[in-house]
Order: sequence, then C-alpha cells, then structure tokens
Amino acid sequence: MGQIMPTTPIEPAATPAMEVPDKVPAYSWYALGVLVLVYVLNFVDRNILSILANDIKADLGLSDADLGFLYGTAFGVFYALFGIPLGRLADSWHRIRLMTLGLALWSVMTAVSGFARNGMALSAARIGVGVGEATASPSAYSLLSDWFPKKMRGTALAIYSAGLYIGGGISLLIGGLIVEGWNHAYPGGGPLGLVGWQAAFMAVGLPGLLLAVWVFTLKEPIRGAIEGLPEQKSERPFRGFLTELFSVIPPFTLLSASRRGAGALAVNLGAAAAIALAAWGLGSVTGNFQQWGAIGIGYYAVFSWAASLRHRDLPTFRLIWGSPAFLYTILGYGMVAFASYSVSFWAAPYAERVLGASKSVLGFWIGGGGALGGFLGVIIGGRVSDWLRETNPAGRILVVMFGVLAPVIPLIIAFTTDDMVLFYFLNFVLSLFGSSALGAAAATTQDLVLPRMRGTATATFFLSTTLVGLALGPYMAGQVSTLTGSLSTGVLSMLVAAPIGTALLIMAYRTVPMAERTLVERARLAGEPGV
Repeated sequence: MGQIMPTTPIEPAATPAMEVPDKVPAYSWYALGVLVLVYVLNFVDRNILSILANDIKADLGLSDADLGFLYGTAFGVFYALFGIPLGRLADSWHRIRLMTLGLALWSVMTAVSGFARNGMALSAARIGVGVGEATASPSAYSLLSDWFPKKMRGTALAIYSAGLYIGGGISLLIGGLIVEGWNHAYPGGGPLGLVGWQAAFMAVGLPGLLLAVWVFTLKEPIRGAIEGLPEQKSERPFRGFLTELFSVIPPFTLLSASRRGAGALAVNLGAAAAIALAAWGLGSVTGNFQQWGAIGIGYYAVFSWAASLRHRDLPTFRLIWGSPAFLYTILGYGMVAFASYSVSFWAAPYAERVLGASKSVLGFWIGGGGALGGFLGVIIGGRVSDWLRETNPAGRILVVMFGVLAPVIPLIIAFTTDDMVLFYFLNFVLSLFGSSALGAAAATTQDLVLPRMRGTATATFFLSTTLVGLALGPYMAGQVSTLTGSLSTGVLSMLVAAPIGTALLIMAYRTVPMAERTLVERARLAGEPGV
C-alpha cells in the first residue's frame, strides 16, 4: 500500500484573519458548553453500570471479575481500538458530523443494554457503547484546540473533561432512583418483563438521540486557523480512516502488514504469537480467558497500527510513538486512570455491599460528591497547569504527578473505614485529587504534535487511559476481590499504580520541554511538508 501523504498546511499570510486572537469568541464558549453536555452523557451511559452492578451480578449470576470485565475491558478495548481510526477521521473529516453519529450510536446501544438477559448480551451492548463513544473525545479535543488558543487550551480541555465527573456522578444518582422506583412499582418486573436495572439503561440511553440533533447544529471551525496554520480540507477523508481501520482490526492487520513486505509480516506474526502466548498464560493463571483474550487482541491491534502508521505517516509516528516525552506522559497518566476508574466503579457496590447503604442514598452522596470533587479538581487542575506552564515548560507534568500521589492516603482510609460519612467524604477527596491531572495531561499531548495530528494524538492518549487504566484497573480490583473474598482488598490493590506512575512522570518532566522546543524540527526531519 502506497504512502499516504499528510494534509499540507497553508503558509500563513500577513492578514489580520491569520493573527492569533487575543480574546476567545463567545461562540467558542457556547460550543464548549454543548460539548460538556455530550461528555456528561458519555459518562452517564458509561458509568451507570456501577450503581447497577450488584443487581446485575445477582440476576445474571456474575462474579466481581466479570463485572470488572464488563465495565472496563469489554467497553475499553473496543473504545480504544476504534478510537484509532476514528481519531484519524477526526483529523480529516467533519468533526461535528462524526460526533453526532457516534452520540446516536452509543445512546442506542445503552438503551439496548436494557434488554440483556445474560452476560454475553450485555458484553455485546457494552462493546457497541465503546465504539460509539470512541468518536467523542478525538473530535472534541481537536475542535477545542481550534476554538481556543494555546494559552487557554488547558483550561478549555479541563472544562470539557469536567463532564466526565459530572456524568459519572449523575449516573449514580439517576440510576439509584430509577432502580428503586421501578422495583417498588413493579416488584415482579414491569412492561416487557424489565426489572429496575434494565429500565435504568433505557432511561439514560434514549435522551442522547435528542442531544445528537443539537450537536449537529454546531459550526465546524477551520482546522489550525487559530495558530496561523489553516489546513486544506482533505479530498479523501475516508481513505485514511479505512486504512487505519484495516491496520488495527484483526485479521486485516495481517493483510496490511503483508503489503509492507515479508519482513513486516514476519514481525507482525511474531508479535501476534508472543501476545497470544502471554494472554493464554494469564488466562490460565486467573481462569478468565475472556479478559486476557480481549486484552491480547487490543495490544496486538495497537502494535499493528503503530507499525502501519510508521510506514504511512512517518511524521505523525515520530511525534507520537517516537517521542519518549509523549509516551511517558500518557503512560504516567494511565496510572492515574488505573486507580481512578477502579474507585469510580467499585465505590458504589462497596458502599451498598459492605457499608449497607441504599442505592438512592449512596447514589446521592457518592454520585454528588464524586461529581463535585471531579468538577472542582479538573477545573482547578487545568487552571493551575496553565499557570505553571507560563514559567515552566514542564509545569503541567507536576499537576499530573499530584494526581498520582495525592489519592494514596485517602484511598487507604476510605476502603478500610466502617464510618459511612467518612467514606462519602473521602470519596469526594479522591475524586478531587484524581481528576486534577486530566486537563494537564491532555493539554500536554496536544502541545507535543502538529495541528493535523491532534485527533490521532488524542486517540493514542486514550489508549493509555483505556488499555492501561480502564481495561486493567477495574478488572484487577474485581479479580483480587474474587480471589480474596474482600472488595476492600481488591480496591486497595490499586495502590501499585503510585510508584509506577511517579517514575514515568519524573521522566516526562525531564523530557517534555525539549520535545516541545524541537517539535517543528523533528516533524521536518521526518518529512513533514510546509513546516
């Protein structure tokens, strides 16, 4: 397959229209508000499984490890894999249309989850939710980078990211009220034989179709114009998407590798064999082949995609996969996500199962506290990261490092106390501290690539939050809980993320300034035209 040339930037002209604006237009703030609503719904649909977990476990005969698989791996692997081609599509096609289609898809699949009668059907629906939601952040990050100047980018991305915590909190509150209300009204099952947890899926899924219509009315900004580097529209936007799709989805990955030569095919097959052997070994040890089979598919697909990207678009490969600073940043934040996703999922089942709280009460206190803490943390963290960056090129990494270390003590106390009020308060603190890192990490990844690469960079960033954080964290906590019979021990096992994340972020702190200073030079040396 021939090399696909990247979109060529237009040289800046000396006109007022090409100047970087001093003020952010009002429309940018309006559009940001709409995208926040999208992200709120994104996490309502994603996280509602938490408040429903104990009911689903009882009705479908699942274990804690199975619940961790449903919440993290079944969703996360496909969210990550489809985020790669959809991130590329966000770099070349109409981002508003892409987000509209994705929102409609994940809303329908959330509603479909309400008809699940077994774990396999629910897994399939969760996969559909993951594919749909994979459109959201690559599109949103790229749009916000064209609506807001670099000096405001950390703040804008942090405000957008607040939807994560608001949605996660609302999902617990809404889910708890729906389940208790439905089961009270229909003790033996309501219309179509649906019980409370099934009705909750449908109630939060269908409103997304109305929001999709609103998103469709947003205006598409000119890519790169805010930095004086407007880009031409791609003549064949879906060509790159299909190429990425075939390079990441097995078994088409073998065809993609074979087109690059016998050597590339041999390397691909060797990687597939090594990953399959590791997945089989882990499956044998844990007795959970579906978890490690899915993880193996995900890691093999990412390897295949990165190898293909190197052949097709060397500048993008060099600025992402060839940049130690970029990799240290996303993997360091991946450790934040590893612990944060586990706590956000298991806090509600823990409060219900161990502390004896009712769904409606814990939904209010955990959901409300988590939403407030997450909102405050991500906004404050994003603003502080922008402030630190004014005097320190690596200042944002300090905020990410805080997100790794600050939750350690509150986590230990929260999941060992018998005091319900203290647990609720520490859940707020954990959300506050853990959320502070997101805006800083996201903004750093955007600063380390060229404008045309931002969608792909975002997709790569979310590989770490999903294949490292989401796909491994909640499952590991559930697996340890299943083995030990203690959900407390399962969640506390997440503390392993702290030393690993700290080491990675120290390396990021040392390498990010140089990587940003040499960005254009490294892109030019890799063959990027027009820079």
